[in-house]
Amino acid sequence: MAKIQPLADRVLIEPAPAETKTVGGIIIPDTAKEKPLQGTVVAVGGGTKDEEMVLKAGDQVLYGKYAGTEIEHDGQKYLIMRQSDVVAVLA
Repeated sequence: MAKIQPLADRVLIEPAPAETKTVGGIIIPDTAKEKPLQGTVVAVGGGTKDEEMVLKAGDQVLYGKYAGTEIEHDGQKYLIMRQSDVVAVLA
């Protein structure tokens, strides 16, 4: 199994699962679900000379709605984005 290691100031995030809601007994399909804006940092790059990495694996974070690039590895979906796209770390 290959491991994904982000480079420079990028982080690999596993998004939280989308919430399943029903409206009056109607199940909303996956395509209509809101994308989660929260996830768990899986791996971090080494940073750059201008930007030190402050995030670490295991951090619960919030990120922008359109941040990052979606990738799929071994059937699991991830987001890879710059550290600056993360807006907050959840305590």
